[in-house]
Amino acid sequence: MKKVIMIAFILSLVPTYGFANKELKKATFAGGCFWCMEPPFEKIHGVKYVISGFSGGLIKDPKYKQVASGNTRHIEAVQVTYDPEVVSYEKLLKTFWSNVDPTDDGGQFVDRGYQYTTAVFFHDNKQKQLAKKSIKYIEDNKIFDKRIVTPIRKYSNFYPAEDYHQDFYKRTLITKTKYKYYRAASGRDNFIENNWKGKTLDFENKDTMKKFVKPNKEELKKMLSKLQYRVTQKKGTERPFENEYWDNKKEGIYVDVVSGEPLFSSLDKYKSGTGWPSFTKPLMRENIIEKEDRSLFSKRTEVRSKNGDSHLGHVFNDGPAPMHLRYCINSASLRFVEKKDLKKEGYEQFISLFDVNKKR
Repeated sequence: MKKVIMIAFILSLVPTYGFANKELKKATFAGGCFWCMEPPFEKIHGVKYVISGFSGGLIKDPKYKQVASGNTRHIEAVQVTYDPEVVSYEKLLKTFWSNVDPTDDGGQFVDRGYQYTTAVFFHDNKQKQLAKKSIKYIEDNKIFDKRIVTPIRKYSNFYPAEDYHQDFYKRTLITKTKYKYYRAASGRDNFIENNWKGKTLDFENKDTMKKFVKPNKEELKKMLSKLQYRVTQKKGTERPFENEYWDNKKEGIYVDVVSGEPLFSSLDKYKSGTGWPSFTKPLMRENIIEKEDRSLFSKRTEVRSKNGDSHLGHVFNDGPAPMHLRYCINSASLRFVEKKDLKKEGYEQFISLFDVNKKR
């Protein structure tokens, strides 16, 4: 597999670049179609690699057609290699639960059969305990209408899928189109949007559910400036180079000006030359909704906040490597919370991101 060989080659060079003492860890999750499980994990700060493959079955090194037949007892899974100093296992669990229907024991969405069922494969006892704790939290807070059936299983094996399955969602124009159509038609996106509206998992913050709520129209008009209201509620656009954050170089996070939900980090901000704040990826992918936008006689991808339902801007495919994404966001949709104020404003869980970055 080209992707797997390349990852092995890069890992062999790690000591050369001064990371010999850095211990990367693995996490393995089954969430139905692995095409749909790669993107949310790959966009997390601190995740190094995500590989699509098969886990938990009876035969060695199975091929996709064998697994798809349902006869190998493998299930489609992704294996995540991550830096525990940057991203916690709890964060990975949150991403997993936010992208699946853990109440379905017959598959996931349009894909039916054992090979498409869900599972959390733990690599050590700590992962096992955290996974069980996360299920208890979800059930105690009634996140889903039905009982969780996703099993917590001891990791036994993982076999990478064929190369053409790796990064399917961004390999070629054809695979990108096929992925977008499949994802929309499968029912996964509708389920995620409907189930998680107004809810955010927060395992790392004393097991509390922090809610980000959109105020009513009258309250919005009082709290927002005319520009902020026009941009967030009417899909307006502010002037380039004449907005609050386009050249902001301070450390901190950017939250929705309407709901306060975390959206982007200064660590992922870069100078794009456009005159608007630009980011390579979201801070919390689950707080971002992307929608097709055919206004202005062109096809674009609009970016909105999940809970505040604010128009933020658009995402383009002309950003820097490796993701090549440019989240072009209006300053008027954002409020900046400086690093020194994160704890005071209730965003304490993000402080460690900047501390780790300084160590490097």
